[in-house]
Amino acid sequence: MRLARRIEKLPSYLFVEISRKIAEKRAQGEDVISLAIGDPDIPTPAHIIETLCEAAHNPDNHRYPETDGLPQLRKAVSGWYERRFGITFDPDREVLPLIGSKEGIGHIALCLVDPGDLALVTDPGYPVYSMGTLFAGGECYSLPLLEENEFLPDLDAVPSGVAKKAKVLWINYPNNPTSATADSDFFDRVVAFAGKHEIAVCHDAPYTEVAFDGYRPRSFMQARGARDVGVEFHSLSKSYNMTGWRIGMVVGSPVLVDALARVKSNLDSGIPQAIQHAGVAALQGNQDCISEHNSIYERRRDLIMDTIKKIGLTASPPRASLYVWARVPKGYTSAGYCSKLLDEAAVIVTPGSGYGKYGEGYIRISLTTPDERLEEGLARMKRLSP
Repeated sequence: MRLARRIEKLPSYLFVEISRKIAEKRAQGEDVISLAIGDPDIPTPAHIIETLCEAAHNPDNHRYPETDGLPQLRKAVSGWYERRFGITFDPDREVLPLIGSKEGIGHIALCLVDPGDLALVTDPGYPVYSMGTLFAGGECYSLPLLEENEFLPDLDAVPSGVAKKAKVLWINYPNNPTSATADSDFFDRVVAFAGKHEIAVCHDAPYTEVAFDGYRPRSFMQARGARDVGVEFHSLSKSYNMTGWRIGMVVGSPVLVDALARVKSNLDSGIPQAIQHAGVAALQGNQDCISEHNSIYERRRDLIMDTIKKIGLTASPPRASLYVWARVPKGYTSAGYCSKLLDEAAVIVTPGSGYGKYGEGYIRISLTTPDERLEEGLARMKRLSP
């Protein structure tokens, strides 16, 4: 049989490879500690699970859901945005639930990118931005995220010919993998850039609720004119530890929301309704769980920062996200240092090069490992040979 050419160009997903390496080591009898994947280890809050269980027993939720989600879920998303960011959305035209934000991120390229079109993609960046573009037949133009620019893209450096050809700009703050944050001035510049060049903006924002030291990340949608040029993806995965339930949302431009809904209606049947009811409980229920979780992550961040200083890595303490983005010691590549950690300490972290060319020289360390295992992993790292 002959596979499509796009499959020949498609690399394995980064974390599939990481999971494979972990499985190989464990099969050899090694106790591998993973600090690689950003999958919250803290359970989903009990009140959300209780709602899910109750909804699962209701036969009304045993049938096909609608692609555009339950009206009460769309209203809950709109209400959450109003309480959290002071902005409102029409639940029927500017809100669309997703089967996890990754699904919507991958599909929206089909709404915006024709074969040969360009997508402006930050590098390093979440791989799905570029993979969605590839599936749509487009090409990516990398926007370097450099430490000297606080890991923000230099939009003024985009050549005019590239900007003219581009159809979409991907941004992501708080950022994965660099943990960088963006202020209102940056978002204003993005809106102006997009308006000037008629480019759609897709802002991936799953980490706005994971923040430390009193910091409160902003929404791109708070920028004047943002909904005229783009959308924002969000997720309940990191905010409420619901990665396994697959529920997220997109808000913003009614034109883009409608286009994505049309694509989805032809490709999926929506989020199971019991999970949608759990999402309503998460968005409308007591929000104390977020600060409780952040206290745990902040303590882990501080433990990691203390360790990496002692073993020759450098990093700035993140104000948000689930990651520490650390520069490897001189003489190492990202992959080489990751191999050292795995071979000498049975600790696995993510190589920065897995997120793009400009991720080389860094590693990403996740805050989502239980305290006891994290402390053991860090102790092993401290014992590394120079």
